[in-house]
Amino acid sequence: MTDPAALEAFVRKFDKELAAGITALALLAVLGAGTPLYGYQIAKRLERDGGGVLAGKQSALYPVLRGLQAAGLLRSDVQPSLSGPPRRYYRITALGRAALAQCGTHWRETRRIVDDLIGGEHP
Repeated sequence: MTDPAALEAFVRKFDKELAAGITALALLAVLGAGTPLYGYQIAKRLERDGGGVLAGKQSALYPVLRGLQAAGLLRSDVQPSLSGPPRRYYRITALGRAALAQCGTHWRETRRIVDDLIGGEHP
């Protein structure tokens, strides 16, 4: 007999942990394009280019951005805005680019292995 509450708790924890890693990698990828962006621009880029991943979860980006900055993978500065309050622009650092390359490789390898194990398809 299965315990629906235990299953729900497991899936919720799995989703949370998976989302954390994917969000960090996606943020590095967006900022890896080289253009400094502020939070709303990052969210819109993820929404547009990421097929809606993180849609409606813009507030979840800011703790991840702060964590990436604390790790030295991003830097930021506040600039005045003509259309409202000052905005914090984020840029990827050299360390962030190295992390993006290494984590991207790990992601592709992991995705391939997991797809093989669960019967998914990959390029």
